[in-house]
Amino acid sequence: MPDAAAAIQKIFAAGFLPSAMELGDAFTLEAAWKRTGNPIFNGSKAHLILELDGQEASVRSEADQLANILREAHALSLQTANGAAECEAIWDVRREFSYGLKDTGLKKLNNDIVIPRGKLEEFFVFTDQLQKKYGVPVACFGHAGDGNIHTNVMVVPNDPQQLEAGKKAVDELFRKVIEWDGKITGEHGIGLAKLPWWEMGTSPEERELHRRVKQALDPNGIMNPGKFV
Repeated sequence: MPDAAAAIQKIFAAGFLPSAMELGDAFTLEAAWKRTGNPIFNGSKAHLILELDGQEASVRSEADQLANILREAHALSLQTANGAAECEAIWDVRREFSYGLKDTGLKKLNNDIVIPRGKLEEFFVFTDQLQKKYGVPVACFGHAGDGNIHTNVMVVPNDPQQLEAGKKAVDELFRKVIEWDGKITGEHGIGLAKLPWWEMGTSPEERELHRRVKQALDPNGIMNPGKFV
């Protein structure tokens, strides 16, 4: 993962702007391997998907240049797809990530954190330390292009010790994300689960803006009441 994260930094530093950039870590890939038997997952520690769009000649040229960057980052294999059907086959691989984690039988404490892209290398070092510290796997995959990583703390269901360890891991995760000027949610918003970190992770101005929007759209307080605003 550190090599993959470093490759992402090099891609942006070189001026490339892929239309999509997805990343999966070792635990996620092992789960996908058990689910699908797809050899691309076997023994992989990181999986990176880049999508380019534009004129055919420029896209092919950029793809060749990106392949060189990935080879320098110690990529084990490279696969190129052109056209809708071939590209969909690669995206089908990505769609197995969440299903694979579900198949493990572990409970996902799923968090859609977002961090500055420049912190990606540090982030994966941190999550590795986090799972060793608390004894729970941390499975990461998601939208590396904008720093939005689905960070799943995986715990044994109905095990109070595991659940407590998972909660502590999530707390430390959120505190680190906030320390890096990231956000504790990048896509799915604040609900009851993230309520304890709401004030820590937002400014007074942000909270006031939320209250004003809520008041404007729901003056009678009848829409999804009792959550966080």
